[in-house]
Amino acid sequence: MKEVLTAFLDEQYPLFKEVARYIWNHPELGYEEIKSSAKLIETLEHFGFEVERNIEGMETAFIATYDSGIPGPVISYLAEYDALPEINHACGHNLIGTMSTAAGIAVSTVIKETGGKVLVYGTPAEETGGAKVHLAEKGYFDRVDAALMCHPYKAFERSGSSMAMEALQFDFKGKSAHAAASPHEGINALDAVIALFNSVNALRQQMTPDVRIHGVITAGGNVPNVIPDKTQARFYVRAATVEQLPDLVRRVKDCAAGAALSTGCEWEAIHYELGYANLLTNESLSDSFTKNLASLGIPAEEIETGNDHGSLDLGNVSQVVPAVHPYIKITDASHNLHTTEFCDAANSEQGYNAMLTGAKALALTGYDLLTDPHLLQHVKEEFQTREKRA
Repeated sequence: MKEVLTAFLDEQYPLFKEVARYIWNHPELGYEEIKSSAKLIETLEHFGFEVERNIEGMETAFIATYDSGIPGPVISYLAEYDALPEINHACGHNLIGTMSTAAGIAVSTVIKETGGKVLVYGTPAEETGGAKVHLAEKGYFDRVDAALMCHPYKAFERSGSSMAMEALQFDFKGKSAHAAASPHEGINALDAVIALFNSVNALRQQMTPDVRIHGVITAGGNVPNVIPDKTQARFYVRAATVEQLPDLVRRVKDCAAGAALSTGCEWEAIHYELGYANLLTNESLSDSFTKNLASLGIPAEEIETGNDHGSLDLGNVSQVVPAVHPYIKITDASHNLHTTEFCDAANSEQGYNAMLTGAKALALTGYDLLTDPHLLQHVKEEFQTREKRA
Protein backbone atom coordinates (compact mmCIF):
# COMPACT_ATOMS: atom_id res chain seq x y z
CA MET A 1 0.00 0.00 0.00
CA LYS A 2 2.91 2.37 0.64
CA GLU A 3 4.05 1.74 -2.91
CA VAL A 4 0.57 2.76 -4.06
CA LEU A 5 0.93 6.04 -2.17
CA THR A 6 4.33 6.91 -3.59
CA ALA A 7 3.30 5.83 -7.11
CA PHE A 8 0.26 8.11 -6.90
CA LEU A 9 2.42 11.07 -5.90
CA ASP A 10 4.87 10.34 -8.72
CA GLU A 11 1.99 10.22 -11.18
CA GLN A 12 0.46 13.47 -9.93
CA TYR A 13 3.78 15.29 -9.53
CA PRO A 14 3.26 17.52 -12.61
CA LEU A 15 -0.03 18.73 -11.13
CA PHE A 16 1.39 19.45 -7.69
CA LYS A 17 4.43 21.14 -9.19
CA GLU A 18 2.11 23.40 -11.18
CA VAL A 19 0.18 24.26 -7.99
CA ALA A 20 3.36 25.16 -6.08
CA ARG A 21 4.70 27.21 -8.98
CA TYR A 22 1.37 29.05 -9.29
CA ILE A 23 1.53 30.03 -5.61
CA TRP A 24 5.17 31.12 -6.01
CA ASN A 25 4.19 33.28 -8.98
CA HIS A 26 1.34 34.89 -7.01
CA PRO A 27 2.89 35.87 -3.67
CA GLU A 28 0.31 37.15 -1.19
CA LEU A 29 0.79 38.44 2.34
CA GLY A 30 -0.91 36.95 5.39
CA TYR A 31 -4.72 36.93 5.30
CA GLU A 32 -4.56 38.17 1.70
CA GLU A 33 -3.82 34.75 0.13
CA ILE A 34 -6.95 34.75 -2.04
CA LYS A 35 -5.42 33.14 -5.12
CA SER A 36 -3.17 30.75 -3.21
CA SER A 37 -5.89 29.34 -0.94
CA ALA A 38 -8.30 29.11 -3.89
CA LYS A 39 -5.73 27.08 -5.85
CA LEU A 40 -5.28 24.61 -3.01
CA ILE A 41 -9.04 24.35 -2.44
CA GLU A 42 -9.61 23.74 -6.15
CA THR A 43 -7.05 20.92 -6.07
CA LEU A 44 -8.51 19.31 -2.96
CA GLU A 45 -12.06 19.45 -4.30
CA HIS A 46 -10.89 17.90 -7.55
CA PHE A 47 -9.86 14.84 -5.54
CA GLY A 48 -13.12 14.61 -3.63
CA PHE A 49 -12.44 16.56 -0.45
CA GLU A 50 -15.26 18.48 1.20
CA VAL A 51 -14.01 21.98 2.00
CA GLU A 52 -15.21 24.32 4.72
CA ARG A 53 -14.20 27.90 3.97
CA ASN A 54 -13.86 31.18 5.86
CA ILE A 55 -12.96 29.54 9.17
CA GLU A 56 -13.47 31.82 12.18
CA GLY A 57 -13.96 34.77 9.85
CA MET A 58 -10.55 34.25 8.23
CA GLU A 59 -11.33 34.49 4.53
CA THR A 60 -8.32 32.48 3.37
CA ALA A 61 -8.53 29.75 6.03
CA PHE A 62 -10.13 26.41 5.20
CA ILE A 63 -10.53 22.83 6.39
CA ALA A 64 -10.70 20.10 3.76
CA THR A 65 -11.98 16.67 4.85
CA TYR A 66 -11.93 13.23 3.27
CA ASP A 67 -13.90 10.74 5.40
CA SER A 68 -13.67 7.01 4.75
CA GLY A 69 -16.94 6.46 6.55
CA ILE A 70 -15.17 3.87 8.70
CA PRO A 71 -14.21 4.72 12.30
CA GLY A 72 -10.49 5.22 12.73
CA PRO A 73 -7.74 7.75 13.42
CA VAL A 74 -8.02 11.33 12.19
CA ILE A 75 -4.84 12.61 10.56
CA SER A 76 -4.28 16.27 9.69
CA TYR A 77 -1.85 18.06 7.42
CA LEU A 78 -1.24 21.79 7.79
CA ALA A 79 -0.85 23.99 4.72
CA GLU A 80 0.80 27.41 4.72
CA TYR A 81 0.84 29.73 1.72
CA ASP A 82 1.57 33.30 2.81
CA ALA A 83 4.52 35.22 1.40
CA LEU A 84 6.87 37.77 2.95
CA PRO A 85 6.90 41.51 2.18
CA GLU A 86 9.31 42.34 -0.68
CA ILE A 87 11.07 38.93 -0.71
CA ASN A 88 7.94 36.91 -1.54
CA HIS A 89 8.16 33.14 -0.93
CA ALA A 90 11.54 33.33 0.77
CA CYS A 91 10.33 30.85 3.39
CA GLY A 92 9.07 28.37 0.81
CA HIS A 93 5.43 28.41 1.83
CA ASN A 94 4.46 27.64 -1.76
CA LEU A 95 6.11 24.27 -1.17
CA ILE A 96 4.65 23.81 2.33
CA GLY A 97 1.06 24.34 1.24
CA THR A 98 1.45 22.02 -1.72
CA MET A 99 3.32 19.33 0.27
CA SER A 100 0.56 19.10 2.86
CA THR A 101 -2.14 19.16 0.21
CA ALA A 102 -0.43 16.46 -1.83
CA ALA A 103 0.12 14.26 1.23
CA GLY A 104 -3.50 14.58 2.29
CA ILE A 105 -4.73 13.73 -1.19
CA ALA A 106 -2.40 10.72 -1.40
CA VAL A 107 -3.68 9.35 1.92
CA SER A 108 -7.27 9.83 0.73
CA THR A 109 -6.65 7.34 -2.08
CA VAL A 110 -6.12 4.48 0.40
CA ILE A 111 -8.32 5.56 3.29
CA LYS A 112 -11.24 3.38 2.21
CA GLU A 113 -8.99 0.43 3.07
CA THR A 114 -7.53 1.86 6.28
CA GLY A 115 -10.55 3.65 7.72
CA GLY A 116 -10.41 7.01 9.48
CA LYS A 117 -10.29 10.56 8.15
CA VAL A 118 -7.71 12.84 6.63
CA LEU A 119 -7.95 16.62 7.00
CA VAL A 120 -5.98 19.39 5.32
CA TYR A 121 -6.02 22.66 7.25
CA GLY A 122 -5.45 25.83 5.28
CA THR A 123 -3.69 28.10 7.77
CA PRO A 124 -3.02 31.67 6.63
CA ALA A 125 -0.51 34.22 7.88
CA GLU A 126 2.11 32.04 9.56
CA GLU A 127 4.65 34.85 9.20
CA THR A 128 2.70 37.56 10.96
CA GLY A 129 -0.85 36.67 11.97
CA GLY A 130 -0.73 33.09 13.19
CA ALA A 131 -4.01 31.55 12.04
CA LYS A 132 -3.03 28.32 13.80
CA VAL A 133 -3.17 30.18 17.11
CA HIS A 134 -6.84 31.00 16.52
CA LEU A 135 -7.63 27.47 15.36
CA ALA A 136 -5.90 25.88 18.35
CA GLU A 137 -7.63 28.23 20.82
CA LYS A 138 -11.03 27.53 19.28
CA GLY A 139 -10.63 23.76 19.54
CA TYR A 140 -10.29 22.93 15.84
CA PHE A 141 -7.48 20.48 16.53
CA ASP A 142 -9.39 18.65 19.27
CA ARG A 143 -10.90 16.54 16.49
CA VAL A 144 -7.57 15.11 15.24
CA ASP A 145 -5.06 12.56 16.51
CA ALA A 146 -1.96 14.14 14.97
CA ALA A 147 -0.89 17.25 13.06
CA LEU A 148 1.89 17.04 10.47
CA MET A 149 3.70 19.45 8.20
CA CYS A 150 7.15 19.77 6.64
CA HIS A 151 9.23 22.90 6.02
CA PRO A 152 11.79 23.53 3.25
CA TYR A 153 15.33 24.29 4.37
CA LYS A 154 19.00 24.00 3.35
CA ALA A 155 19.29 20.62 5.12
CA PHE A 156 17.28 17.62 6.21
CA GLU A 157 16.40 17.97 9.87
CA ARG A 158 14.31 16.06 12.35
CA SER A 159 11.49 17.97 13.95
CA GLY A 160 13.00 19.93 16.81
CA SER A 161 11.97 22.95 18.83
CA SER A 162 10.95 26.53 18.22
CA MET A 163 10.98 29.61 20.41
CA ALA A 164 7.99 31.00 22.23
CA MET A 165 7.38 34.61 21.22
CA GLU A 166 5.47 37.74 22.21
CA ALA A 167 5.11 40.71 19.85
CA LEU A 168 5.25 43.99 21.80
CA GLN A 169 4.61 47.50 20.52
CA PHE A 170 5.62 50.53 22.61
CA ASP A 171 4.14 53.97 21.95
CA PHE A 172 5.63 57.05 23.58
CA LYS A 173 3.90 60.42 23.76
CA GLY A 174 5.79 63.65 24.47
CA LYS A 175 5.36 67.26 23.43
CA SER A 176 6.53 68.88 20.22
CA ALA A 177 8.53 72.08 20.17
CA HIS A 178 10.92 73.96 17.91
CA ALA A 179 14.21 72.12 18.32
CA ALA A 180 16.31 75.30 17.97
CA ALA A 181 14.14 78.13 19.27
CA SER A 182 12.44 76.45 22.23
CA PRO A 183 13.65 72.90 22.87
CA HIS A 184 13.07 73.41 26.61
CA GLU A 185 9.33 73.52 25.95
CA GLY A 186 9.29 70.06 24.39
CA ILE A 187 9.23 66.50 25.69
CA ASN A 188 11.26 64.32 23.36
CA ALA A 189 9.53 61.03 22.58
CA LEU A 190 12.47 59.97 20.42
CA ASP A 191 14.72 60.14 23.47
CA ALA A 192 12.32 57.75 25.16
CA VAL A 193 12.45 55.16 22.40
CA ILE A 194 16.25 55.42 22.22
CA ALA A 195 16.42 54.96 25.99
CA LEU A 196 14.23 51.89 25.62
CA PHE A 197 16.66 50.32 23.13
CA ASN A 198 19.62 51.14 25.36
CA SER A 199 17.89 49.55 28.36
CA VAL A 200 16.99 46.44 26.38
CA ASN A 201 20.60 46.17 25.20
CA ALA A 202 21.73 46.28 28.84
CA LEU A 203 19.07 43.75 29.83
CA ARG A 204 20.47 41.24 27.33
CA GLN A 205 23.59 40.86 29.47
CA GLN A 206 21.48 39.27 32.21
CA MET A 207 19.51 36.98 29.89
CA THR A 208 20.12 33.29 29.32
CA PRO A 209 21.53 32.35 25.88
CA ASP A 210 18.17 31.01 24.65
CA VAL A 211 16.51 34.45 24.92
CA ARG A 212 16.16 36.78 21.94
CA ILE A 213 14.93 40.39 22.07
CA HIS A 214 15.02 42.36 18.85
CA GLY A 215 13.12 45.37 17.57
CA VAL A 216 12.82 48.31 15.20
CA ILE A 217 11.74 51.93 15.49
CA THR A 218 8.57 52.21 13.44
CA ALA A 219 8.00 55.91 14.11
CA GLY A 220 10.76 58.28 15.17
CA GLY A 221 9.72 61.78 14.16
CA ASN A 222 9.54 63.55 10.82
CA VAL A 223 11.95 66.47 10.63
CA PRO A 224 15.07 67.27 12.69
CA ASN A 225 14.02 70.77 13.74
CA VAL A 226 10.90 69.60 15.59
CA ILE A 227 11.05 67.74 18.91
CA PRO A 228 9.23 64.44 18.16
CA ASP A 229 6.07 64.11 20.22
CA LYS A 230 5.10 60.59 19.13
CA THR A 231 7.35 57.58 18.58
CA GLN A 232 6.85 53.86 18.35
CA ALA A 233 8.95 50.70 18.51
CA ARG A 234 8.08 47.08 17.87
CA PHE A 235 9.85 44.10 19.42
CA TYR A 236 9.80 40.35 19.24
CA VAL A 237 10.56 38.90 22.66
CA ARG A 238 11.49 35.21 22.47
CA ALA A 239 12.36 32.47 24.93
CA ALA A 240 12.83 28.72 24.81
CA THR A 241 9.45 27.99 26.41
CA VAL A 242 6.17 29.78 26.81
CA GLU A 243 6.52 29.49 30.60
CA GLN A 244 9.57 31.78 30.50
CA LEU A 245 7.85 34.58 28.64
CA PRO A 246 5.77 36.39 31.30
CA ASP A 247 8.76 37.38 33.43
CA LEU A 248 10.80 38.33 30.37
CA VAL A 249 7.98 40.46 28.98
CA ARG A 250 7.60 42.15 32.36
CA ARG A 251 11.30 43.09 32.37
CA VAL A 252 11.11 44.53 28.85
CA LYS A 253 8.06 46.57 29.86
CA ASP A 254 10.02 47.81 32.86
CA CYS A 255 12.63 49.10 30.41
CA ALA A 256 9.89 51.05 28.63
CA ALA A 257 8.54 52.41 31.90
CA GLY A 258 12.01 53.57 32.88
CA ALA A 259 12.55 55.19 29.49
CA ALA A 260 9.28 57.09 29.82
CA LEU A 261 10.03 58.18 33.38
CA SER A 262 13.51 59.45 32.52
CA THR A 263 12.24 61.54 29.58
CA GLY A 264 8.91 62.69 30.97
CA CYS A 265 6.89 60.87 28.33
CA GLU A 266 3.71 58.89 28.59
CA TRP A 267 3.85 55.31 27.29
CA GLU A 268 1.66 52.40 26.31
CA ALA A 269 2.38 48.77 25.41
CA ILE A 270 0.20 46.52 23.25
CA HIS A 271 0.54 43.19 21.46
CA TYR A 272 0.59 44.01 17.76
CA GLU A 273 0.61 40.36 16.67
CA LEU A 274 -0.41 37.09 18.27
CA GLY A 275 2.12 35.38 20.49
CA TYR A 276 3.43 31.91 19.62
CA ALA A 277 4.05 29.02 21.99
CA ASN A 278 7.17 26.90 21.62
CA LEU A 279 7.02 23.77 19.45
CA LEU A 280 6.81 20.49 21.38
CA THR A 281 7.84 17.78 18.95
CA ASN A 282 6.22 14.40 19.44
CA GLU A 283 9.28 12.16 19.19
CA SER A 284 7.34 8.98 18.40
CA LEU A 285 5.74 10.72 15.46
CA SER A 286 9.06 12.27 14.49
CA ASP A 287 10.73 8.85 14.48
CA SER A 288 8.08 7.55 12.08
CA PHE A 289 8.60 10.47 9.69
CA THR A 290 12.38 10.08 9.82
CA LYS A 291 12.18 6.36 9.05
CA ASN A 292 9.90 7.03 6.11
CA LEU A 293 12.21 9.75 4.84
CA ALA A 294 15.13 7.34 5.01
CA SER A 295 13.07 4.70 3.17
CA LEU A 296 12.81 7.17 0.27
CA GLY A 297 16.58 7.13 -0.18
CA ILE A 298 17.72 9.94 2.11
CA PRO A 299 20.84 8.67 3.94
CA ALA A 300 20.30 8.58 7.70
CA GLU A 301 23.55 10.49 8.28
CA GLU A 302 22.19 13.41 6.24
CA ILE A 303 19.15 13.82 8.51
CA GLU A 304 20.39 16.20 11.18
CA THR A 305 19.06 16.79 14.66
CA GLY A 306 16.55 19.61 14.53
CA ASN A 307 17.39 23.07 15.79
CA ASP A 308 15.08 25.96 16.42
CA HIS A 309 14.73 28.43 13.55
CA GLY A 310 12.71 31.17 15.21
CA SER A 311 9.04 30.93 16.18
CA LEU A 312 6.14 29.02 14.67
CA ASP A 313 2.40 29.16 15.18
CA LEU A 314 2.53 25.36 14.95
CA GLY A 315 3.92 25.65 18.47
CA ASN A 316 0.41 26.46 19.67
CA VAL A 317 -0.96 23.41 17.85
CA SER A 318 1.69 21.18 19.43
CA GLN A 319 0.43 22.21 22.87
CA VAL A 320 -2.97 20.60 22.18
CA VAL A 321 -2.26 17.68 19.82
CA PRO A 322 0.79 15.55 18.87
CA ALA A 323 2.66 17.41 16.13
CA VAL A 324 5.86 17.43 14.06
CA HIS A 325 7.61 20.02 11.93
CA PRO A 326 10.64 18.43 10.18
CA TYR A 327 12.73 20.13 7.49
CA ILE A 328 13.35 19.00 3.93
CA LYS A 329 16.43 20.02 1.93
CA ILE A 330 15.63 22.07 -1.20
CA THR A 331 19.08 23.49 -2.01
CA ASP A 332 22.71 22.39 -1.85
CA ALA A 333 23.80 25.96 -1.21
CA SER A 334 23.95 27.51 2.26
CA HIS A 335 21.00 29.83 1.61
CA ASN A 336 19.12 30.77 4.76
CA LEU A 337 15.39 31.24 5.17
CA HIS A 338 14.01 34.72 4.45
CA THR A 339 16.54 35.58 1.76
CA THR A 340 16.06 36.24 -1.94
CA GLU A 341 18.29 33.24 -2.67
CA PHE A 342 16.01 30.94 -0.71
CA CYS A 343 13.02 32.41 -2.56
CA ASP A 344 14.68 31.35 -5.82
CA ALA A 345 15.35 27.87 -4.40
CA ALA A 346 11.64 27.52 -3.64
CA ASN A 347 11.01 27.85 -7.39
CA SER A 348 13.80 25.53 -8.55
CA GLU A 349 13.70 22.00 -9.92
CA GLN A 350 15.55 20.80 -6.84
CA GLY A 351 12.98 22.55 -4.68
CA TYR A 352 10.04 20.90 -6.43
CA ASN A 353 11.70 17.49 -6.33
CA ALA A 354 12.28 17.95 -2.60
CA MET A 355 8.63 18.93 -2.23
CA LEU A 356 7.67 15.58 -3.74
CA THR A 357 9.96 13.74 -1.31
CA GLY A 358 8.46 15.65 1.62
CA ALA A 359 4.92 14.89 0.47
CA LYS A 360 5.78 11.19 0.23
CA ALA A 361 7.29 11.11 3.74
CA LEU A 362 4.26 12.93 5.14
CA ALA A 363 1.84 10.59 3.38
CA LEU A 364 3.71 7.47 4.51
CA THR A 365 3.73 8.72 8.10
CA GLY A 366 0.00 9.37 7.93
CA TYR A 367 -0.49 5.86 6.61
CA ASP A 368 1.53 4.48 9.53
CA LEU A 369 -0.76 6.25 11.98
CA LEU A 370 -3.86 4.91 10.22
CA THR A 371 -2.67 1.30 10.12
CA ASP A 372 -0.39 0.82 13.15
CA PRO A 373 -2.37 1.03 16.40
CA HIS A 374 0.80 0.58 18.47
CA LEU A 375 2.40 3.65 16.87
CA LEU A 376 -0.73 5.70 17.44
CA GLN A 377 -0.83 4.54 21.06
CA HIS A 378 2.82 5.51 21.59
CA VAL A 379 2.17 8.93 20.03
CA LYS A 380 -0.81 9.54 22.31
CA GLU A 381 0.91 8.22 25.43
CA GLU A 382 3.93 10.44 24.84
CA PHE A 383 1.67 13.45 24.44
CA GLN A 384 -0.34 12.64 27.58
CA THR A 385 2.80 12.00 29.63
CA ARG A 386 4.22 15.33 28.55
CA GLU A 387 0.96 17.03 29.55
CA LYS A 388 1.17 15.51 33.02
CA ARG A 389 4.81 16.59 33.42
CA ALA A 390 3.84 20.13 32.44
